[in-house]
Amino acid sequence: MKAILLAAGLGTRLRPITDSIPKCLVPIAGEPLLGLWIKKLLALGVSDILINTHYFAEQVEAFVRSLNSEIQSKITLVYEAELLGTGGTLIANRAFWENDTCFVIHADNFCTSSLSAMLIAHDNRPSQTDCTLLVFETDKPQSCGIVQLDQENIVTEFHEKVQNPPGNLASGALFLFSPNVFPTYFREYCDKNFVDLSADIIPKMVGKLYAWKVNGVFMDIGTLDTYNRANTIGKDG
Repeated sequence: MKAILLAAGLGTRLRPITDSIPKCLVPIAGEPLLGLWIKKLLALGVSDILINTHYFAEQVEAFVRSLNSEIQSKITLVYEAELLGTGGTLIANRAFWENDTCFVIHADNFCTSSLSAMLIAHDNRPSQTDCTLLVFETDKPQSCGIVQLDQENIVTEFHEKVQNPPGNLASGALFLFSPNVFPTYFREYCDKNFVDLSADIIPKMVGKLYAWKVNGVFMDIGTLDTYNRANTIGKDG
């Protein structure tokens, strides 16, 4: 099992903090967010982790070099001189993951769950689904991608940041892909220069996405408010 941590973003909404540090390295209760994800993934049994870099890439590289050699050996860093989009990153690095079960995670999210229950849910998902999606309840559904599910917890509709969303169950844009995902959903985009995972790929997976409701806190730390909340939770936890 492999994992891709998407960590190339500029983090503009988190300025001034991200004027001098990439968003994936902001500290949560004293520990870089990227470090929390690496620990979590290794505890789940992930064998290899790919991290894409762009903004303050040298800081991410230095952080990885600071880890012990056993952990470093499991990490591949890929620098993007120009951003490819989240889907574009996956296509450019297809050889790393296309034949494996693979987590795809935005490294600027904060999650208190170990995700072990998600792994179990994925192994027992309905046979017609190709991917498991983390979902969570939000008190601000207008600012999220809201999902609707059928009786088997399969995603039947996406509503991306609409004024009157039909619920409060939001996509965390955290995925566990089966090996069937690349040939089925990505192949037609291989010649494009920029591909967005959530806008271009995931809508085509409606009916094939199994939703797992997170058993903990999950949030995007994209603003100073949510970053402060994540720090409070991290210190308490």
